[in-house]
Amino acid sequence: MNTQPTLTKDGQETGTTGGSQSSDGLKAGLKNRHLSMIAIGGVIGAGLFVGSGSGIAAAGPAILLSYALVGAMVVFVMRMLGEMAAARPSSGSFSAYADQALGRWAGFTIGWLYWFFWVVVLAVEATAGAKILESWVPAVPQWGWALIVMVVLTATNLGSVASYGEFEFWFAGIKVVAIGAFVVIGLLAVFGVLPGSDNPGAGFAHLTDAGGFFPMGAGAVLTGVLMVVFSFMGSEIVTLAAGESEDPQKAVTKATNSVIWRIGVFYLGSIFVVLTLLPWNDKSIVDKGSYVAALDSIGIPHAGQIMNVIVLTAVLSCLNSGLYTASRMAFSLGQRGDAPKAFAKTNKRGVPTAAILGSVVFGFVAVFFNYKWPDTVFAFLLNSSGAVALFVWLVICVTQLRMRGIILRESPEKLVVKMWLFPYLTWATIAMIVAVLGYMVVDGGSNREQVVLSLLVAALVMAIAVVRQRVGKADRSAELTESR
Repeated sequence: MNTQPTLTKDGQETGTTGGSQSSDGLKAGLKNRHLSMIAIGGVIGAGLFVGSGSGIAAAGPAILLSYALVGAMVVFVMRMLGEMAAARPSSGSFSAYADQALGRWAGFTIGWLYWFFWVVVLAVEATAGAKILESWVPAVPQWGWALIVMVVLTATNLGSVASYGEFEFWFAGIKVVAIGAFVVIGLLAVFGVLPGSDNPGAGFAHLTDAGGFFPMGAGAVLTGVLMVVFSFMGSEIVTLAAGESEDPQKAVTKATNSVIWRIGVFYLGSIFVVLTLLPWNDKSIVDKGSYVAALDSIGIPHAGQIMNVIVLTAVLSCLNSGLYTASRMAFSLGQRGDAPKAFAKTNKRGVPTAAILGSVVFGFVAVFFNYKWPDTVFAFLLNSSGAVALFVWLVICVTQLRMRGIILRESPEKLVVKMWLFPYLTWATIAMIVAVLGYMVVDGGSNREQVVLSLLVAALVMAIAVVRQRVGKADRSAELTESR
């Protein structure tokens, strides 16, 4: 069994046995098949199924370029994160690396923002899942289904990391099989070789026969970027989960190397199929959803219900991973002294119980806000966490610029995953992310509100971090003075 390093609260390495118990208290309970499916399924969020229709309506066939641009950005960010995670696996992932490379204020800030993002996502996904379940079993009210879903997945995460991994293995497996089948069946229909298909097999003609490839103008590609960027959030989860696997370095390396084909097949492949089966301006794409409309066009019976099952699976997967991710970030913050000490404690099964319960309590509160004050309090929570995904990616890029030198200086043999064309591609990715944030501000409306509110929350958290750091230094200086 290989010995893998983790980061302690002061940013130093400590040996982690790949076996049952790691030095930070977490258990290495995730198997290779769990990590593989978490890596594959992590890029397939419910937003891909639900939100792609709006993106197609806004940009036409050019939405493919929007997905390609964001996909490239995510590939580069994941490569950078993979470089750091393969060298120093940690349950705190990019927050722990920012702590060491940029300072305690950076790790504190991005760690809490990331936690905040996921606990808000818990409320969003619980509500989305409850709506589907209520449509099937109306005898149970929507809030009742949201409660049931949250309780079940909380129990799963409290059981053991292996139970989380097993649930996610099957949730992600269903998503992967569904998207894979959709792409294969859709392509057969596109080329007119699917037996019994109602679609005439238009081939690639639909990419240009309704106003050309850029029916809304080339600028619509950037609008499309804003609409699809958040559906990619979650690809970084595997680097947090790797810290609880038997061979973190191997798991991270494999996940990082496979991210290109995962995005290519699941995002670009499936959207390409939709656009070649139907004209981009077909009303059913928005009314029914892009995937349901595509399945209907080739005569797949009960397409709507089939897609509801798949969307529900994606929602449950996102909930399961969201709770896991939020709790592990809280655990890591607790380890570094940036969260209550109770968050850093694990039970005999290696589960950070307090971190899980603390995260789910906030999730329950957010669900309550969503039902009680959806247009005020919850809208604020949603918008103030809306740009956090981009902040996280930006911090990963800046951290990697510093961490490369630290790794080369302290343990060069662990640099087994390298960012391509360093540092030029890192700087290019930073420019891409800043450009997206800038365009969100210029675009106005809800996009501007998300950036402004997210920046305000980030500034508040950063101010708390700086004050805590200065108070800590003052206390240590006083202690040294007294000891003399």
